[in-house]
Amino acid sequence: MLIVAEAFGAIAVVLNFIGYRQNSVERYLFISAFALLSLSVHFFMLDAMAAGVGTCLAGLRNFIAIKNRSRWVLFIFVAANILFMLYEWFILHHDWNIFIAYASSLIFTIGSIVLREADKIRRYFLLAETLGLMYALSVGSIFGTVFNISNLFSIVTKMISDKKKVNH
Repeated sequence: MLIVAEAFGAIAVVLNFIGYRQNSVERYLFISAFALLSLSVHFFMLDAMAAGVGTCLAGLRNFIAIKNRSRWVLFIFVAANILFMLYEWFILHHDWNIFIAYASSLIFTIGSIVLREADKIRRYFLLAETLGLMYALSVGSIFGTVFNISNLFSIVTKMISDKKKVNH
């Protein structure tokens, strides 16, 4: 079962690497939605519920945010994240590290819906990816860790590449 879980993680890494290289927010959201849903399966298979819920909501949110970035969409996904976090903390009594996963998820949620420019999303997501990396390490997720490191690398290299284009 662990091999299957890590295979879903590997698929997520490849898809998100492609997603972060997009210049269009809509293309980024579309590709990353599939990556996030694959990563959600990965985390659920590892019994890392906070990351499974957060990435599942993120995948659904990305599909919706391609066409609709209203305040209601933002409110619904922020509320869903907070409600799941409270459920895990107060009802299921999960470890403190769920706050890291949900903080990352909330940053991604707000950024994906509010921001409209790919370069601004990349800068905003550096913090969210770093938090995601901390959570993946805390639950022992091999491809969750690779996923976040790969995403951080993709963001930074794309930002450097874009800056070089502007300076020439």
